[in-house]
Amino acid sequence: MFAAEALTADTLLDGRVRLAQPRRGYRAAIDPVLLAAFVPARPGARVLDLGCGAGAAALCLAARVPSLDLHGLELQAGYAALARTNAAANGVALAVHDGDVRQPPAALRALSFDQVMANPPFHDPSAAAGPDPGRDRALREGEATLADWIDAGLRRLVPGGTLVLVHRPDRLTAILAALAGRAGAVELLPVGPREDAPATRLLLRATKGSGGSLRLWPPLTLHEGRTGMAASPAYTAAAQEVLRGMAALGPATNG
Repeated sequence: MFAAEALTADTLLDGRVRLAQPRRGYRAAIDPVLLAAFVPARPGARVLDLGCGAGAAALCLAARVPSLDLHGLELQAGYAALARTNAAANGVALAVHDGDVRQPPAALRALSFDQVMANPPFHDPSAAAGPDPGRDRALREGEATLADWIDAGLRRLVPGGTLVLVHRPDRLTAILAALAGRAGAVELLPVGPREDAPATRLLLRATKGSGGSLRLWPPLTLHEGRTGMAASPAYTAAAQEVLRGMAALGPATNG
């Protein structure tokens, strides 16, 4: 568990979400905000956040979509406890389950979900371990592979439910291989730092049991200006609508 003095008080969505995070350890940046904005949930939907950490993505989704039946699964007990604390501080009913994506607890296995979202660890498993074990475990792919995360999400979805991921673009081949024969109608939204820079993140959603074709949405550019110029670090208007406002990303599908 984290001591009070080991935490910082932060906000997301222009103060709509209050988030206590470890001063040293895994800290949410913009990935969970983008992930939540790509989830096509509607009021009353049941949604699972796989690897919910301190609850950033789940709380951002709850701020945008009311009356959700919201659940999270988290392996690290300290972060799971923090997610419960953050949910209470934001007045959000978030049921946090302790466990591994490869062996979810029985209470979670008994449930099915309309949407499952996940920000799986994206550092290469061969990379050197970081100084903070909790942060390293959250960011570096370990015994639970990317395919394991996708399998866990698909198992928890109802037929026609949506799996939503944020990951590195270079893992797209592996993601599509894990979805093959189980989910389709894949939608991709690249996210890049500047208009002339390659995408560094990929938002993906797929529908369980669908045979629909792949769709590629126009990219989201985060910052104004071009690479190598004396460009402003300011967010683009489109990025601000998502990161500071309540805008969703991509046309809504099922929910």
